[in-house]
Amino acid sequence: MSSPLYERYLRLQKRRQRLVLLSRLAVLVAFLGIWEFAARWGWIDPMLTSRPSLLASSFRELAFEGNLLRHTWITGWETLVGIVISMALGTGIAVGFWWSTFASKVLEPYVVVLNALPKVALGPIFYIWLGDRYSIYGMAVAISIIVTIIMVESGFREISKTKLKLMESFGATRGQMLRMVLLPASIPYFIATLKVNVGLTLVGVVMGEFLSSKAGLGYLIIYGGQVFQMTLVMVSIAMLALLSALLYGAVNVLELLARRRYHHEG
Repeated sequence: MSSPLYERYLRLQKRRQRLVLLSRLAVLVAFLGIWEFAARWGWIDPMLTSRPSLLASSFRELAFEGNLLRHTWITGWETLVGIVISMALGTGIAVGFWWSTFASKVLEPYVVVLNALPKVALGPIFYIWLGDRYSIYGMAVAISIIVTIIMVESGFREISKTKLKLMESFGATRGQMLRMVLLPASIPYFIATLKVNVGLTLVGVVMGEFLSSKAGLGYLIIYGGQVFQMTLVMVSIAMLALLSALLYGAVNVLELLARRRYHHEG
């Protein structure tokens, strides 16, 4: 049976969580309200900024036609593919760096330079090399793969060397140490990398859609800007925010499942 002090603590925590949630909603409502009234009273030009009521009507129209969901699905799918490719390739390269210290020392300066390189400059190259369709995936992977390599490799370095030395003393091979110690112990770093890659890959996808796509939320943003339909631009940006929140929430669920499995096996 829990003590009265502990029950009081739980009540305070629940009350604080509700207060945080209500405060978040209040900030959103206040922002939308100020935006709406500022546009209606002429403080800002609705031709340049639109207003929430127009966004709602445009959202309903696009959703009813099915265009909004189609473009959102395209961007979401491209983002998922980009995340999977960048995580797989980045983790593989990080494993290679761990496996061969010589290769790590030789290639590390190039990784640093590529990380500092503005990836948008690679857009025309990907368009020529990969075409208008696959250049989007090229941009997404280019933006996120270097970060994946750096973060995963840093995670490998944080693993206790004592455990690896112990396995080595028992005659374990590099492959066994990788499979039995390094990868399981690096799960928190994989999750952290995934959280970062959600935003980075989405940025890469949208940049790729800006350059070459005829579908997706990035395409809608460019099209809306070209025809001066700021309502369409704002709706597309709102859907990007919602998509990123859904992807980030999916990573949080994956993190929760990984923690439960890790503690259960532990």
